[in-house]
Amino acid sequence: MESLIYNFNAISLQGKEISMEEYKGKTILVVNTASKCGLSPQFEGLENLYQKYKDKGLVILGFPCNQFGNQEPGDEKSISEGCLMNYGVTFPMFSKVEVNGDNAHPLYRFLKMKLGGVFGSKIKWNFTKFLVDKNGKPMKRFSPFTKPEKIDKYLSEILK
Repeated sequence: MESLIYNFNAISLQGKEISMEEYKGKTILVVNTASKCGLSPQFEGLENLYQKYKDKGLVILGFPCNQFGNQEPGDEKSISEGCLMNYGVTFPMFSKVEVNGDNAHPLYRFLKMKLGGVFGSKIKWNFTKFLVDKNGKPMKRFSPFTKPEKIDKYLSEILK
């Protein structure tokens, strides 16, 4: 059996364990985020994509990570407040995770194995994005510097 994203769980910012099965049938964009990063304005672009396509089956899953330049030093409460107050984020956000190394979250190990990047499977920086189709299969990896607006063309095709 092909391994899919649905085999994983993650803890929400509110501390609830969520199965990726909850997103079955949806197109998923998985993003490692950081609120103190120069790329943090991408939260706004991601939220715009979410608002534009959520009724067509898109869900964006944000995973705060502090592995790059200590740019997500806060706890779950401060991350949640920062995302909401600064960028109006309404898409699901999860507890802080590691995306590289021995303690990388299993979901990220899976995504990196399926979609290696320019630097092999290692994630180079905050706001690396993984697009997963509605069947749970990873499709495309976007660099941290790919603005959410550039992903719109892929989404408009997939979510017809």
